[in-house]
Amino acid sequence: MARVNFDGSSSIVTGGASGIGEASARLLADAGSRVVIADLNEERGQAVASELGGLFVRCDVASIDDADTTVAAASEMGPLRALVNSAGLGMAGRTISRDNQPLDLSQFEFVIRVNLIGSFNMLSRAAGAMAATEPMDDDGQRGAIVNMASAAAFDGQIGQAAYSASKGGIVGMTLPIARDLSVVGIRVNTIAPGLIDTPIYGEGEQSDAFKAHLGQSVLFPKRLGSGEELAFMVMDLLTNPYMNAEVIRVDGGIRMPPK
Repeated sequence: MARVNFDGSSSIVTGGASGIGEASARLLADAGSRVVIADLNEERGQAVASELGGLFVRCDVASIDDADTTVAAASEMGPLRALVNSAGLGMAGRTISRDNQPLDLSQFEFVIRVNLIGSFNMLSRAAGAMAATEPMDDDGQRGAIVNMASAAAFDGQIGQAAYSASKGGIVGMTLPIARDLSVVGIRVNTIAPGLIDTPIYGEGEQSDAFKAHLGQSVLFPKRLGSGEELAFMVMDLLTNPYMNAEVIRVDGGIRMPPK
């Protein structure tokens, strides 16, 4: 069996303007797919899309209208075959503060809305378009989806209740969604990254020192992972036709301590 061929297809990468999303978009473009960069960062998103010969769409992943606009834009460039759900955010906050005040519920809801509901929204809208395409092979395969969870889904730290719940939800929905979409030949897998060197850590000498300190807690190699290393796994999951319904940690063997 050959790997899935994405030449002449279209694909969507949410959060594609930077980090893991950008790295994944670059590899998809290298594989011959026309990539839609779905992001809120217009300046960076436009630049990446232009460089890759793709298209930028400003997209709030939790918006049905934005999701439909993104899917329609991709479908105009070729049959939609891949979605990488990489958009997400973190927001630290203890369940109760040091003076015993409960976490603002709106903060919890916001993280769930973007990370979990946003991922499902993009996935379901994209799957509808994939299901309408012609099969790619004798198995009846029509496309593949990769969601981005986090090691925090399994060993969330102090202050990560909302983030861990959102990413744990992504882990939990992987198998049932894969079962739902099996009838139309769409595979669904999830990656749980560990400590990855993305723009969230900032830049400069202080940032580099902080990242080096974090890297010491990784089993091996003792450093943060790169966006490209995560993108390698994204492409493996997209192109291996027998990978389905799986959650894979890509974290250098780290198990996160409480703090």
